[in-house]
Amino acid sequence: MNPDAAGGLDRTHREDASRFLAAIALEETEAEIFDRAFLVTPQHVPWPRAYGGDSVAQAAAAALATIGDDRELHSLHSSFLRPVEVGLPVRYEVELLRDGRGYSTRHVRGYQHGKPVFMTTASFQVPEDGPEYQPAAPAAPLPESLPSSAEALAGQRGSDAVDYWSSGRSFDMRHTAGPLYTGSVDAEVAGSRATGDAETDGVWVRSFAALPDDRRTHQLALAYVCDYTILEPSLRALGAHWSSPGLVTASLDHSMWFHRPARVDDWLLYAQESAGVQSGRALNLGRFYTATGELVATVMQEGMIRGV
Repeated sequence: MNPDAAGGLDRTHREDASRFLAAIALEETEAEIFDRAFLVTPQHVPWPRAYGGDSVAQAAAAALATIGDDRELHSLHSSFLRPVEVGLPVRYEVELLRDGRGYSTRHVRGYQHGKPVFMTTASFQVPEDGPEYQPAAPAAPLPESLPSSAEALAGQRGSDAVDYWSSGRSFDMRHTAGPLYTGSVDAEVAGSRATGDAETDGVWVRSFAALPDDRRTHQLALAYVCDYTILEPSLRALGAHWSSPGLVTASLDHSMWFHRPARVDDWLLYAQESAGVQSGRALNLGRFYTATGELVATVMQEGMIRGV
């Protein structure tokens, strides 16, 4: 039996993109609330609630399914309303708010067990020419010089979490400042890093396997992968890591802007920084750059951080 179909972790430690592609595989169904509706199933993770990137990418896919090929997704503004149960379908209802000459707007709500769990407003634009500016990409070591997650976690395999981090996420992720999976992976994190300066992280990201030659799939891959590490600059600032005893995190709200097309089966640098932590909430900024320094997308996300 396929372990994913049974709801368990794939013990073959496969390194392909099938989990991401399954996460965005929509099935259209009859709308009950808005104009169109789709069903899609969150993918397995080794903890009770689904990965937040599932919700972001799935809602974006539902919105894209209602838009003509002449328009490009350029922004998402989202709220995580309730934890999503793994392995059970989420129903995404899409409201067609506006189709103008240059822009279109969609509102999407995800429902599970009859309750709203996620919502987003997506905006689309007919591409046009105009002046350009972007902040420069930060200096970073080449991805080939950095250990993969599997290499960083070598010798710790055996738990669902470590196996998942190593190769179960469809994407190869290589940290420029050391990963924060466990304290033994990054010993520096045990000391205080809260110096008053912006805490920054860089993660090189690339899908394990080639993705379909379709611009929308690569946009959805960006939306999917962006939630994995966006809280890490704030964790690093607090001297915490993903395995810290008592740590509880959750995504609260999320905004994303798409600037240029890019392939996510080529290396992208995800430059991230903490904009502050207070009241159990952390605000973080992320920017995706190509290997040649072109800005592809920008992310802002607020998350809950408790227990540190």
